[in-house]
Amino acid sequence: MTSRRHMGDPQSAYLDAARACILDVGWRRTTLTEVARRAGVSRMTIYRAWPDMPAVLGDLMTREWGEVVTRVVAEADAQLGPGATAADRIVAEVVATTAALRDNELFVRIVELDPELLLPYLLTRRGRSQEAIAELTAGRIREGQGDGSVRDGDPVAMARALLLASHGFVLSAHTMVDDAVGEDDLDRELGHLVRSMVAHP
Repeated sequence: MTSRRHMGDPQSAYLDAARACILDVGWRRTTLTEVARRAGVSRMTIYRAWPDMPAVLGDLMTREWGEVVTRVVAEADAQLGPGATAADRIVAEVVATTAALRDNELFVRIVELDPELLLPYLLTRRGRSQEAIAELTAGRIREGQGDGSVRDGDPVAMARALLLASHGFVLSAHTMVDDAVGEDDLDRELGHLVRSMVAHP
């Protein structure tokens, strides 16, 4: 998933402006007019790109989460090295991606001010980012089934189950953190959970 920010797409600057608005004042107070002002273009320029703010948010989240996943997966793979099995990579990638999304400043700001924006992706439908992450994970599962490190099963169903299991660690980990258990402890448990879900028993 390559960011349009790095492909010369002029809409990337508009998404940067929308991101800055949301970080500053939250979703409810962000308007297409303010996005246009921050981007230094006319309001009609923004309206030609997106009909409303939900459309902007959809593209912004797709770009943001896609960049996070691309970066984190590359970093996790580099740390493991060429000798790692696909199962090893799945565990490392899921845990690292979960932690990175949980700490992402845009994600944190949305959860703080406008958590209802995330509800459709949890209760009603899958978003583009969720689809992309599930497809990436299913591909890694197929690799693992090929090298023998991942158990048999439908890669698509397994990937979606991993995504469901990870949702809580992204959205609700803070509710389980206290003096007795930290985020690192939960991430280690997530690693055990992921391995138990994909590796041969």
